[in-house]
Amino acid sequence: MDKVNNSLQHWYIFYKDQLLLQKQGNRYIIPLCSESPVDVEHILPVEMSDGTKAMAAFTHKPLEETDTFLPMGLRASYEFLDPLFYAQAGKAYEIIYWDQHSRYCPVCGTPTEQLGLIMKKCPQCGNEMYPAVSPAILVLIRRGDEILLVHARNFRGTFYGLVAGFLETGETLEQCVEREVKEETGLTIRNITYFGNQPWPYPSNLMIGFIADYVSGEIKLQDEELSAGSFFSKDNLPEIPQKLSLARKMIDWWLSEQGCIESNI
Repeated sequence: MDKVNNSLQHWYIFYKDQLLLQKQGNRYIIPLCSESPVDVEHILPVEMSDGTKAMAAFTHKPLEETDTFLPMGLRASYEFLDPLFYAQAGKAYEIIYWDQHSRYCPVCGTPTEQLGLIMKKCPQCGNEMYPAVSPAILVLIRRGDEILLVHARNFRGTFYGLVAGFLETGETLEQCVEREVKEETGLTIRNITYFGNQPWPYPSNLMIGFIADYVSGEIKLQDEELSAGSFFSKDNLPEIPQKLSLARKMIDWWLSEQGCIESNI
């Protein structure tokens, strides 16, 4: 594995959401080799957004740590991988998720055939399937020198984040922002402006961030979605999301607007 040639490719290997990393001194890299370094059940070629090729694979057998390799949760790998390879690992995971959820035609139940890197077709009825991405909004709501932060019941941890929700059929993104805020908090907002977006491979989403201003209303949390929520100033922030998320980038942007360089929380 010391020499690089055309047969070497990066291998993104998963057991559930565990990604196999290769140890290299005091850092971790994606395995670069001519074939899978561990036994896998299924292999999928992946074309990355920069045009490079890689291999995605999964196994139903738990990955084990060795002197050379270490399995690590995809989220956690953000802290250890080069940003390019973390992003590519996310795409590989989404392709694997799509493959596992498109084995049979949803129209007639016939086993599908893969005819392209991101295309499957039913040989019986001709239905075509491509990887589906679910758009979801995030909204940072400002009220004076405070922002609204909430704790969702599905959060993995005790941190507070931003109001979020999935786009529904027939909605614009701005309508989705207004609806989700009203449904989850009872608040009315205005001045909805686009902030940015981020692929979110957990398992297959696109997060789209917006900034908005509070207009009126008292916080009335949607109990089945949120367990806590309040307006916070820069001086009394709770635990906030990790740096891998768009929500954290939005909060750090707001902190910079308040005269803070960046939150260390």
